[in-house]
Amino acid sequence: MTEKEPRSLIPNMRLDELLAELQGRLEAVLATRDRVHALLEAVVAVGSDLDLETVLRRIVETATRLVDATYGALGVAGEQSTLLQFVPVGLSEEEIARIEHWPHGLGLLGLLIKEPQTLRLRHITDHPASYGFPPGHPPMGSFLGVPVRVREEVFGNLYLTEKRGGGEFDAEDEAIVSALASAAGVAIENARLYEETRRREMWLQASAEVTTALLSGAEPDAVLTLMAHLARGLASADITMIMLPDAAREVLQVTIADGPGADGLDQARVDVEGSLPGRALLGGEPVTVTDLGEADLPAAVVRDLVVGPAAAVPLGVAGKVRGVLVLGKRPGRIPFSGGELRVLHSFAGQAAVALELAEARQDAERLGLLEDRDRIAKDLHDVVIQRLFAVAMTLMSIVRFVDHPEASGRLQHGINELDETIRQIRSTIFALQTPRQAADPSLRARIVELVEGARGHLGFMPGLRMEGQLDNKVPEPLAGQLLAVLREALSNIVRHARASRADVFTEATADRLTLTVTDDGIGLPDEGKRSGLRNMEERAAALGGSFEADSSQGGTRLTWRVPLT
Repeated sequence: MTEKEPRSLIPNMRLDELLAELQGRLEAVLATRDRVHALLEAVVAVGSDLDLETVLRRIVETATRLVDATYGALGVAGEQSTLLQFVPVGLSEEEIARIEHWPHGLGLLGLLIKEPQTLRLRHITDHPASYGFPPGHPPMGSFLGVPVRVREEVFGNLYLTEKRGGGEFDAEDEAIVSALASAAGVAIENARLYEETRRREMWLQASAEVTTALLSGAEPDAVLTLMAHLARGLASADITMIMLPDAAREVLQVTIADGPGADGLDQARVDVEGSLPGRALLGGEPVTVTDLGEADLPAAVVRDLVVGPAAAVPLGVAGKVRGVLVLGKRPGRIPFSGGELRVLHSFAGQAAVALELAEARQDAERLGLLEDRDRIAKDLHDVVIQRLFAVAMTLMSIVRFVDHPEASGRLQHGINELDETIRQIRSTIFALQTPRQAADPSLRARIVELVEGARGHLGFMPGLRMEGQLDNKVPEPLAGQLLAVLREALSNIVRHARASRADVFTEATADRLTLTVTDDGIGLPDEGKRSGLRNMEERAAALGGSFEADSSQGGTRLTWRVPLT
């Protein structure tokens, strides 16, 4: 028996080896089955959402889980081998904050954009194109890069690094991620198509809302506010601003802002030259940047807002741009596409229509007002004044037939009151016939402003009477001299006169401008400084006129006359 025992052990040892090998292969088959099941589940999960940004992040999370990678990212390819968007997975908020900047598409990542093919490395630094990591980036070893294609277009690349356990990615990992990338391309295409369809429906609805607001006669500010709000939602922007140029078209000013952090942006200004909105204003075409820091937009406009991708869309076409719609997104989000800019440009054209309608409406209202003023002036002149004049003439002819002194005096007083009324109506006619510009107040308006301004210092409202075509006949330099004299006269009454009543009379005749200021104060002192009166006299003399100051009848009477020729 002892001699047979060693011979019986050899077959048993071989069987154990075969069973161990079979068990190992079964385990490999089971592992492969599990990974295939996981891949199928991943494909279903990736395609279960239609929001593009959600789909991109889910693709990266699924890829890292399938190949047991510590870190993963999806880089969206842009023009000239750049990265438009970088979606990272596996980094904490603290780790992200320590990284100086996101990859720009240089080195190995740029190579995969230029040459979209699968790349598997034992260590990322082994490749000659490796550019290194930005400051604050965690160390990474093993690397697997797989392109993501949408039909024939390379959408971007999946980057997986640092396989857990210290190993390297193998051919099976590569096959699984490549299969996932193919499914991801389909999911991205579906998300794009859905997003495009949904966006078009939303654009149509928004355009209908704006059109309704325009046709209903809404105020321009209300229409522009509605457009800014709708554009922010339709373009998935985080903030929108409508900026309008000044008269010289050298500065753009924020008139409407919409979005978180938009409070307080109203009235912020930016130079047209060299800025992002300025380029859109001058060129008449949409302009976009991937980082607002590249747009030369001063901090006074963006303040504490953190903005990455930005776009500026002109309100109107080249040569007739009335303003700029500025949109911004948070850093890391997908920049504005060419399709979005085209739709935004068309949508922004409605804002130009709103501004044009507002201007046309204002012009029509201004023309109607001028026509009404002209009609009222003609009616006053041709009807009211003529009747009053006729009544005054009739009364004057009756005075000589009245023997009673008191009755004659009252009749003469009534005639004088009619004359004064006629003069005041004529003054009103001159005011009505003078076009008023909001940006350039008339001489009458400035005189009224000065007299009303003295009310608070005097404690009473001075009387005011203006006659003649002050706004039409008095040139601006002479108007400035008149206002300076009136200001000095009112100031003297406030400081020295101790008056309870004051009157201002201004008259422009065919060849002379007269200003008379009277008060019932203490009169002119015999001694004392008279620098103010001397200034008035010198102003009149320089213009070839005269100046008189009289206190003989009580109070003070200042008369300043200059020629109008």
